[in-house]
Amino acid sequence: MSLLQLLLASTSAQAVNLVATGGIISEYTDGGTRYRAHIFTSTSTFNVTQVPLSSPGTVEYLVVAGGGGGGSFGGGGGAGGFRTGSSFPVSSSPGSYTVTIGGGGNGAPHHDTPSTSGSDSVFGPPTSTAIISTGGGAGATYSAGAGSPGGSGGGGAGDGAYAGGAGNTPPVSPPQGNPGGTSSSPPRRASGGGGASEAGSPSPGTADGGAGSSSSITGSSVTYAGGGGGGVINGSAGAGGAGGGSPGSAGDPASPAPTPATVNTGGGGGGSGGGVNSKGSHGGSGIVVVRYSISPSANTAKATGGVISFYGGKTIHTFTSTSTFGAPPSFNETVEYVVVGGGGGGGRFGGGGGAGGYRTGTTPVTGPNTVTVQVGGGGARTTLGEAPGLAGNSGTPSYFGTPLTATGGGGGGSGPNSSADLHGLPGGSGGGGGNWANTNGAGGTGNSPPTSPSQGNPGGSGGTAGTTAAGGGGAGDSGTPGSPTGGHGGIGVQIPASFRNPVSTVGAPGPGGAGYWVAGGGGAGSYLGAAPGVNGSGGGPGGPYAGGGPGGVIPFNPGVDGTANTGGGGGGGTRITGNVFGGGGGSGLVIIAYPS
Repeated sequence: MSLLQLLLASTSAQAVNLVATGGIISEYTDGGTRYRAHIFTSTSTFNVTQVPLSSPGTVEYLVVAGGGGGGSFGGGGGAGGFRTGSSFPVSSSPGSYTVTIGGGGNGAPHHDTPSTSGSDSVFGPPTSTAIISTGGGAGATYSAGAGSPGGSGGGGAGDGAYAGGAGNTPPVSPPQGNPGGTSSSPPRRASGGGGASEAGSPSPGTADGGAGSSSSITGSSVTYAGGGGGGVINGSAGAGGAGGGSPGSAGDPASPAPTPATVNTGGGGGGSGGGVNSKGSHGGSGIVVVRYSISPSANTAKATGGVISFYGGKTIHTFTSTSTFGAPPSFNETVEYVVVGGGGGGGRFGGGGGAGGYRTGTTPVTGPNTVTVQVGGGGARTTLGEAPGLAGNSGTPSYFGTPLTATGGGGGGSGPNSSADLHGLPGGSGGGGGNWANTNGAGGTGNSPPTSPSQGNPGGSGGTAGTTAAGGGGAGDSGTPGSPTGGHGGIGVQIPASFRNPVSTVGAPGPGGAGYWVAGGGGAGSYLGAAPGVNGSGGGPGGPYAGGGPGGVIPFNPGVDGTANTGGGGGGGTRITGNVFGGGGGSGLVIIAYPS
């Protein structure tokens, strides 16, 4: 082929396809049209490098904000705002579009401490044309009154007659959500938070969270933005709305404890009923998805499950939530895998959370076979107002079939209560030790239970007075001990080359600016502080890297959450005055690849 022919072929290709990078990639055919979707579960950018020459470039979008936290003896949190559209104009000049993923609000830890609303999610340039979905409203707590407004409103409190928070606030068209339910006294039951497609249920009534709305923009139908259920002292609490909303809880000991809303759905947190289950649950983080049509492809997946892309002669299945990998009778492949457990949460006054365990290798899969895929959740944030001395929550395991399990990261140690609370917890990588006055805590054991090769490393040992606590362990190294210059999280690892599709940003940045890193340990905070401005970096000095959250720094005391779908540990909190919380761990990840 001549140079002229090559140039003409190149120009023809450019005239057909929009080309962009960012997020986790899904390629699929819908109604005879081939699509590429970019799925963002953490804050990043959508970078357009080329638009069709024959027409303006446009993309479809889904933008879901973080859900509101549930109240204590209170209402369910409202779902994050849910917005979709089909003709958002994009250009390759400048070509960079901000993607902000809203975090879920904190559940109320006690009836005298309020819950918080979710954060906004954003897609677009920093102008009036950006698509902004508003965080879900907080569920009201005890006698605090009405639920908060938001994308969808929080439910009213359970100790009187209180209104639900307004939805679709600020107003957009079509509406991004609905109001929370109203409560009444009697029967002393709170109400459900609003969802994307319906209002929260009132009390008397079911007190259920409002249902969310579905979208197939990722290639399969998923329901997002369900409201949280309301709490009740005795009896049946409200159910979570379809779309990741968390159920409410009752105050009696026989009732299950509240659980956080599902991550990356914008679901509202459930309200609690007081008593033994006095804590409301956290709202779920949001999500942004962008898709556009591409040229037809000869690539066809041999199996099902997760979101599917094609790179380097390989078919890649990426799982960001629990599902199944379906191998038909004709399937007979040795698959490559990466399995990352959920990261541990940081301690309230100290140690960084350990990274989720990291495992990679190959394994044969022969059909017909359905392999269960679990994506571990990060350890939940420890919330404002909880008793001092509470260590971070450990992450949960991820697995590709139970033999290939990566353990969740250990929670970071905390002060200033009993010495046992100062120690980091064991896990895939161990949590960092806490510090208090002249007492320090040991780091949690890594590679627990043991695997070969090792799935992680231990957390560091906490410092003493005037220093920080210790960093959580990472998949690539141990956490740094506490010191006057910061207890840094252990370094993570870069996933194998087979999974590094250039148009995808799976994982997080690592040292030197390279991408595709996972399982960094959380950075440390401290009790009463080291030098002002000193904290631990996530994933190693100079970070945050590999999804590890930094520790809290004066005056921003809370630890930072680990990045979603990296297994990064959460940062430890720093306490100078008042109550603070440790950051939550990042959720895990499972990726499978085989020859196309």
